[in-house]
Amino acid sequence: MTERFNTKAQARFYIEKLGGNFDDYENEHETFHNSLNALQTRLTKTIKYKILDRAFVPSFIFSEKNVIIVIGQDGLVANTAKYARSIPIVAVNPDTARYDGVLLPFNTLDFIQGVEAVIANQYQAETRRFAEAKLNDGQRLLAFNDLFIGASSHVSAKYKITHGAITEEHSSSGLIVSTPAGATGWLSSIMNMAYGITNAFGGNQQLKRPVFKENELIFAVREPFKSIRTQTGITLGSIKQKSPLKLESLMPTNGVIFSDGIETDFLSFNSGATATIGIAPETARLVVKK
Repeated sequence: MTERFNTKAQARFYIEKLGGNFDDYENEHETFHNSLNALQTRLTKTIKYKILDRAFVPSFIFSEKNVIIVIGQDGLVANTAKYARSIPIVAVNPDTARYDGVLLPFNTLDFIQGVEAVIANQYQAETRRFAEAKLNDGQRLLAFNDLFIGASSHVSAKYKITHGAITEEHSSSGLIVSTPAGATGWLSSIMNMAYGITNAFGGNQQLKRPVFKENELIFAVREPFKSIRTQTGITLGSIKQKSPLKLESLMPTNGVIFSDGIETDFLSFNSGATATIGIAPETARLVVKK
């Protein structure tokens, strides 16, 4: 907020004029930086380290000799894992009262145990698979949580979709393809909406979260529109190693594929482009507590 309004006083005036609570922003900021300082203090006694800002992660060249320590929200773990590949990640929750920390098993008091275990090569880790979007021109994009395929602006995405032996032409708000790690994220929001609409019309169904099998992705089509040209038979399904999802763009411009909510890191998906969505060979390793 201070970057936007130049000074903290101006930021406070803007937020409070609109009825917001600036103190909450300030407390979140202070808690994070206190946690970061505590982490650095403990880390200094163990190994040499370099602080890397989130904006530079995509262009940073990680070495297999590195130990990666992520401190921030769960989304930062997902974004880092795409570029770290199989290098072990120690993920630290800077504010346990604010963040759920699904991907953040450590805090600033116990994270050093994870770091020391990695250094000694005696760590335990969960292996997570990535989703991948591969274009017919060879470009590809990985996703730790989910992929979005659609239009970059608030217009309908137009494409052909092939799932198994069925092919349809779609006009929708795009697709979400989720990994097991992303099941509690964007896909969960789509399921919440679907069950809410069903229950509003007397369905009275209990909310059930998608259950992923090993080496499986789940895709969901957002707001599919049925017309003379477009169909809605394919709205949700499973993607497995030998049964990828195939998409052909019918959008002259503004077609995109991005992952894990990072819209600035994307593939263009315009007319002439076809995408194969499947399970990537790469994996991420998230260090867990023993």
